[in-house]
Amino acid sequence: MNANKVTTMRPRLPHLILTTTSIDAVLNWYCNALRMDLVHRTDMPDSKHEDEQLHKAAWVSNDETEHRLLFVELPKLAATDELHHPRLQHFTFEYPHIDELLKTYARLKEQRILPVQCTDSDAKTAFYYEDPDRNRVELSVDDYADRCASDEHVQYSPEFDESPMEYYVDPDQLIAARKAGVSPWELHERVRAGEFAPAKLSAFQLSQLHA
Repeated sequence: MNANKVTTMRPRLPHLILTTTSIDAVLNWYCNALRMDLVHRTDMPDSKHEDEQLHKAAWVSNDETEHRLLFVELPKLAATDELHHPRLQHFTFEYPHIDELLKTYARLKEQRILPVQCTDSDAKTAFYYEDPDRNRVELSVDDYADRCASDEHVQYSPEFDESPMEYYVDPDQLIAARKAGVSPWELHERVRAGEFAPAKLSAFQLSQLHA
């Protein structure tokens, strides 16, 4: 696939930078939803502009990395219909176990923060949220609990080749099943067999079917 045979280290993605019209709104959302900690924040006058517009930025992280996300406030940003132009579709934060994903769902649901889409893609279970700027954030867990096994399944499994599409799931049904003693792997298999589907699709899910 790549004619370049030179062996080099693969780069990693240490952080993302997001622009926003309201840094306080997104900062509160990420610190709540993803348990981000504020590493540093600046609210400095920008002397390059006659109105001395404040230059606001905030660095946050939820692990050992210095910062995972950087928010920069640009008050004059124009809102666009992001579904109809090239864009970053979503970015992902992964949990080590499905119970942690379900606990986060339950915690956010109590605050009326609900995912716009919940799926099992055969390699992972993923809940998609929208932040205050409608950036899509995926919270997920590897269904195989083993990255090598997951990668091998996606690449070589005839089952995945025959049915690669995502299955919509109802998180509340998954929580009830786990409380009833269903194992994470059995949960996944039963989803693929057609169980735990939502009673009705959300407006976002319906829009994706017709996009």
